[in-house]
Amino acid sequence: MELHNVWFVLIAVLWIGYFFLEGFDFGVGVLTKLLARDRAERRVLINTIGPVWDGNEVWLLTAAGATFAAFPDWYATLFSGFYLPLLLILVCLIVRGVAFEYRHKRAEERWQTNWEHAIFWTSLLPAVLWGVAFGNIVRGVKIDENKEYVGGLFDLLNPYALLGGLVTLALFTFHGAVFAALKTMGGIRVRARALALKLGLVTAAAAPAFLVWTQASRGDGTSLVAMVLAVAALVGAVGAIKAGREGWSFALSGVTIAAAVAMLFLTLFPNVMPSTLDDAWSLTVTNASSSPYTLKIMTWLAAVATPLVLLYQGWTYWVFRKRIGTQHLADSH
Repeated sequence: MELHNVWFVLIAVLWIGYFFLEGFDFGVGVLTKLLARDRAERRVLINTIGPVWDGNEVWLLTAAGATFAAFPDWYATLFSGFYLPLLLILVCLIVRGVAFEYRHKRAEERWQTNWEHAIFWTSLLPAVLWGVAFGNIVRGVKIDENKEYVGGLFDLLNPYALLGGLVTLALFTFHGAVFAALKTMGGIRVRARALALKLGLVTAAAAPAFLVWTQASRGDGTSLVAMVLAVAALVGAVGAIKAGREGWSFALSGVTIAAAVAMLFLTLFPNVMPSTLDDAWSLTVTNASSSPYTLKIMTWLAAVATPLVLLYQGWTYWVFRKRIGTQHLADSH
């Protein structure tokens, strides 16, 4: 396999890892308003992701860095054409991180309430915007012969991409609710399980519509397999949470995310950003990639660093694997 194809696959894997891990982060952030009944329960939800949220964001940094190094033209066109939505995502991630760290620094109710609002909105907005962004990448955008995006902001707000944003919001919130049920105990666990079932049914209604639309527009046999796997896993996740099997439900909701993202990349290949103006102007794994020498160096570095990162992150999740509840809180902040 050519190295540019290898790096296309690796970047797809990085995005799968990011959406799997950050997906339940975003979901838990949204649930601080939908599920928690008081400040203590909001703190429990935040504590479920407290030890891991920053590590989960490393997958985004790595995916962006790998895209910059392996496919510089893809990176340049993507980040210039999608400048405003990606800037909004970046601002949300910064504010969200600050909110996690500063919320408990003072005991005043107004201080904590404001940071809790920030956690909610900076979790909800990226969950929508990532779906809109990837919807546009798959659908194609206005790219000219100079590999430059020549469309406007409102070109990105098309029905297909907006549906993608609603699907990622629903899927991530469902994923987060299952994670909350898996990581908490007592009343909040029971309510998280009940809410996860409702969210799962909503997701099961919206996600297949988006995936079928994708398959009909750009799919082939391999993407069809991924689509069927995503839908089957989603149905299984809903059935598992109904049966009270949070572990199985979380694993299957993760498979849903992985298969859905894999489907998007399968429909893209060999393109990385299709042009809606002329197919000949589309960015592909060939015309957007770095030199073979650059890709070779990157491959060796990734082979050494990736196992170490995975081991460390796996160890982190193992250390913080136990359930928590309001009884574990030292105070009410």
